[in-house]
Parts: sequence; structure tokens; C-alpha cells
Amino acid sequence: MNIHEYISSGILEAYMLGELSEQERAEVEKNLAQYPELREELALLEETQERLLMEASIAPKASVKAALFAKIEAAPKAEAKVVPLTPTQPAASVWKFAAAASITLALISSYLAYDYWSKWKRTENNLAELIAQNQQVAQDYNRVNQRLDKLEDDLKITDDPSFKRVILNGTPNAPQAMASVYWKESSKEVYLSLQSLKQLSKENQYQLWAIIDGKPVDAGVFDGDFAGLLKMKDIGSGAAAFAVTVEPRGGKASPTLETMQVVGNVVKG
Repeated sequence: MNIHEYISSGILEAYMLGELSEQERAEVEKNLAQYPELREELALLEETQERLLMEASIAPKASVKAALFAKIEAAPKAEAKVVPLTPTQPAASVWKFAAAASITLALISSYLAYDYWSKWKRTENNLAELIAQNQQVAQDYNRVNQRLDKLEDDLKITDDPSFKRVILNGTPNAPQAMASVYWKESSKEVYLSLQSLKQLSKENQYQLWAIIDGKPVDAGVFDGDFAGLLKMKDIGSGAAAFAVTVEPRGGKASPTLETMQVVGNVVKG
């Protein structure tokens, strides 16, 4: 047994004040008989209690004492009744109540902590969703702005009279196909616009050709899935016509005339 812990638990004070159950009193008395240190501590507690009571007591007047004994002598004799003293609330009950209160407090604290954590997680998730939504809105806004900028640039070209528009109509290979070329001879710039061209396999691409002095000049390759105007390679002056053929991906040095999709002549003037 740890004597110091046993003394500091307050059980000797409860024993001295009669606040223990019979089983607890028997256990204390057993320990008192076994450990001299406990007997010394109990004696010290009793001595201290007695001293405090004596210091707080008030001595009655001598006349009060004489009157009290006179009443006792004059009172009829009666059998003395023994009234058993029972502890109103054993110390063990106090400890059990304190333990229950501690457990209740711990449960309440745990619930409040969990409730706060749950609310914090919900707030965190809502914030993450809001940030993601804002990022998506910003991306959509940027894409719209880019499209508007592209459309504005395209309109500047199509409305610029210095650009010649060359309409390319479908050949027997693709009767429904149609495209347009915007060509500025002074700057050699070429832009392509598609109205109707079929999708090709991954192994093939379209290739734009300018016919200059009767010879085809490569103006660049492209896929048929873009919108608006597509900047092609610059070409020299004197183009008489433009045509589009189907070539292996990456293009060729000379056109495959059997695959020509659209063709159109440059209108002079």
C-alpha cells in the first residue's frame, strides 16, 4: 500500500466524521491495525479537530450551568433511548457522484468537440466546393473572353477590304464540301474558314495549296474540327487559285490531286 496516497485520499477524515459505510469502516480499521503511520495520522486529525472545536467554543455563564442541573434533577426519570447514528451520505456515495459527474462532463465535452469538428468539416467542404465553383466560373469566363477576342480578331479580317475572299467549292470527291480563304497579297497572310468538310482518320490531314504560276505551293496542313478562322502559312504573291487535298498526317511536298476536296479561283480586281 502507498501510505501517502491513502492518507491524501481523505478516507481517514471520512472515517473520523462517520461518513463511511460499514464495509469501508472495517477496511479502514484493518489498515489502522496494520500500519502505525495511519494510526498516527488519525490521532493527529482527531487532535486537530478537538483543538479547533475548543478554540471555537464559548463558555456558558455559571448561572446557566446551575439552572441546567436543577432542571435535570427535577425532571422525572425515564428510560434512556438509544438512537442509532447512521451516516447521512457515505463518502463512497460522494465519490460515486463525483465520478458520475466527471463522466457526464467528459461525455458532454466529447459531444461538443465532435459537433464542433463536424461543423468545421462541413464548413471546410463547403468552402472547397465554393472555391472549385469560383475556379470553374473563372475558367469559363476566360474561355468566353478568349472566344470573344478570337471572334473580334476574325471579324477584323473578314471585314478588312484588303483581304480577298476566295470561295472554295466541293469537287466530285466531296460535292457538299465548302471552305473560304482570306488572302492579303501585300502581307502574304492566309486565313482559312471551313463551312463543310468531313472528319478524317487520325492518319490523315487536310492540306491547303495555293496555285502560283501554275504550280502548287504548300499553305499548311489542318484538321477539320476548328471554328472561326485558322492562320495558315504565308504565301507569295500572284496566287491564281486555292485547293484542299487529303494527305498523310504532316502533309506532302506535292498534292495528291485524286483526293482534292474543294477548289476556288482568285477573283482579280
